[in-house]
Amino acid sequence: MAPVSVPAKVLVVEDNPDVSQLIGMALSAARLDVRSVDDGDRALAAALDWAPDVVLLDLGIPGPDGIEVCRRLRRFSNAYVLILTARAEEVDKLIGLSVGADDYLTKPFSPRELLARVQAMLRRPRELAAPPPSAAGALEIDREAREVRVAGEPVPLTKIEFDLLAALTENARQVHTRDQLRERVWGGSWLADDHAVDVHMSNLRRKLGATGEDGLITTVRGVGYRFVRRDGS
Repeated sequence: MAPVSVPAKVLVVEDNPDVSQLIGMALSAARLDVRSVDDGDRALAAALDWAPDVVLLDLGIPGPDGIEVCRRLRRFSNAYVLILTARAEEVDKLIGLSVGADDYLTKPFSPRELLARVQAMLRRPRELAAPPPSAAGALEIDREAREVRVAGEPVPLTKIEFDLLAALTENARQVHTRDQLRERVWGGSWLADDHAVDVHMSNLRRKLGATGEDGLITTVRGVGYRFVRRDGS
């Protein structure tokens, strides 16, 4: 008998009941396990108790807002976080990405587009190989455990940041275009724009730089990014 696959778990955090119901129906039809809550406190409690694979997080929820919920989620959860927002301001999206969100989707959106984003997120761990831990100077990357350390100290990265670093270090010295990184990390070049790639890369550089390992990722103007080892190779 073939093994029974366990459906991925998606937590929907949305205070508009009509939108929440529409999302729930679309995801359930795709055989995903869906739970819905309508405020920040319930979102954090559900994430802690249920351990979802993906969190769809509206920014304008009551209680702790979406930004604060995302910030707290990152203390205990590795779930992918997709921000849902009616706010068109660029600053809201940038803040969301800076506190640990993996992607954002601006309302109104189609159920098909939402489902495509969720499915792309769920594919990411399987797309990355899990070779033995590798090192580049003081930087150590354990792809199987999805952990990064510098001089033995853990570096907290989001899933997107880890996947970007893994992609860059697998082929050190190679210049990776933004299209290649979108295909590798997001599961499709149409799921993220150049700006999203640059924001996540900036966050990754900042976190590595805070450990003293700055300058490992260089920008090749007009092309993309390259990982540079400390020995210059």
